[in-house]
Amino acid sequence: MVILISGISCTGKTLMSQKLLEKYNIPYLSIDHIKMGLYRGDSNCGFTPLDSTERIGEKLWPIIKGIIMTNIENDQNIIIEGCYLLPQHIKDFEKAYSEKIISVFLGFSTNYIKENFTSNIVKHRNAVENRGFPEEGSVNEYINEHDAFRGKCLEYDVVYFEIDKNYEEEIIKVYDFIATQKRRIDSKLKVGDNN
Repeated sequence: MVILISGISCTGKTLMSQKLLEKYNIPYLSIDHIKMGLYRGDSNCGFTPLDSTERIGEKLWPIIKGIIMTNIENDQNIIIEGCYLLPQHIKDFEKAYSEKIISVFLGFSTNYIKENFTSNIVKHRNAVENRGFPEEGSVNEYINEHDAFRGKCLEYDVVYFEIDKNYEEEIIKVYDFIATQKRRIDSKLKVGDNN
């Protein structure tokens, strides 16, 4: 089983991955680490850390897809998180793989960003990893990023959760969704083991 967590910067992807690791004893992989490893290992890798999320996501997708497929083929569990998991890639798997993938995309409503940008979003950006966000970004730029991301999620019909008022209360829906999907996958695996 593979759990994929994506979203704009500072939506809680890494913290969620850490909590899921602790709950399910499933390791997680940060795509940021793959990005920086590739760039530091080969500055001619086809992108720089300053390139757009779309460009980096497209360059990294063949590697991430290969990691996902290899984990599923070997009946291994992993959580993969990062903003470089793009909505258009989620439907890029045959049924034998997609049945063992749980994907969630996280975002904030415009209202939530306006009310919580400094007090909650920027304040918690280093909850698990040290981050420099916002990188010269403004509230309006952050809102525009979320609007574009929401649009992509809707366009590609992926599971999208938007925090609107209370992060702690609303994020529980995401954990509940993952737990329900995990039970579904686990039950199918048990049925498969009995045949």
